[in-house]
Amino acid sequence: MIRSAIDIGTNSVLLLVAEKRPGGIILPLHEEQRLPRLGKGVDAKKMINEASMNRVIQTLLEYKEILDSSYPESAKPVVTATSAVRDAMNRNDFIKTVKESTGFDIRLLSGKEEAKWTAAGALSMIEKPTTGRGEYLILDIGGGSTEVAHVRDQYMVDKYSFDMGSVRFTERFLRSDPPTEDEIKACRGLIKTMFRNRFFHNNSYFRAVGVAGTVTSLAAIVMEMDMFVVEEINDVIIGRDEIRDVIQRFSKMRTDEILKEHPNILKGRADIILAGLLILEGFMERFERKELTVSTGGIRHGAILNTK
Repeated sequence: MIRSAIDIGTNSVLLLVAEKRPGGIILPLHEEQRLPRLGKGVDAKKMINEASMNRVIQTLLEYKEILDSSYPESAKPVVTATSAVRDAMNRNDFIKTVKESTGFDIRLLSGKEEAKWTAAGALSMIEKPTTGRGEYLILDIGGGSTEVAHVRDQYMVDKYSFDMGSVRFTERFLRSDPPTEDEIKACRGLIKTMFRNRFFHNNSYFRAVGVAGTVTSLAAIVMEMDMFVVEEINDVIIGRDEIRDVIQRFSKMRTDEILKEHPNILKGRADIILAGLLILEGFMERFERKELTVSTGGIRHGAILNTK
């Protein structure tokens, strides 16, 4: 069965067309990424601005054309929205405008649903143990929120959505370019507090898995890629020291310098990557992880898995 899903995030809008096979197997056929930053200013104003809304609708129309022309046999896409739309007071206007402009019905996910679908999608794209129990802590750093899920085998033990993300915390804390030491300290402080304020069961044998743009971009940087290659990212292991090294380097660089160094990997993300990395650092410290496995799976993969 050919299925499609579109994930409308705070920073990105992602398209996945995939073959859904028995046993929860997904074979990606086509993927697209745009970075229209729907959540620009939402943390402060609680409103989606018209320009951001128009950028997202234009992206959705492009995706609709791809689906209609190249994958007419696929079912109507599952279209999800997350943190930026959850937080916006004009969320209903946005959902209605998208429907009128594209014909797409948006499913607005709660934080817990986002964590559940992301976890399923993350695990669908990595190698899992053939024997013994699979126990995972899955991290999804988004633009507006960060989800952590504890999964045992295929059972969701616990999940939580934190109101911190790469766009939200860049706008809230890292306002200088490059950010000041005080700005970084304040950002780190709230990240630590938020992670500490939500209890998660934790053991040394849990495998940490990271998804979404901050983690996959970091993997490409660590691997010294010039272009992002999805197939080469899955199952890459990133160490805590590698995370700290990139943070130390980027914290002293202006956005244009970061983009010049990684033009293809960080286009549309260079100004928010540091905040995302600080959240990743906070996760590694909170759960005492020395390494993290990278997955390119996410909400859109989970959406396809949950589609009959």
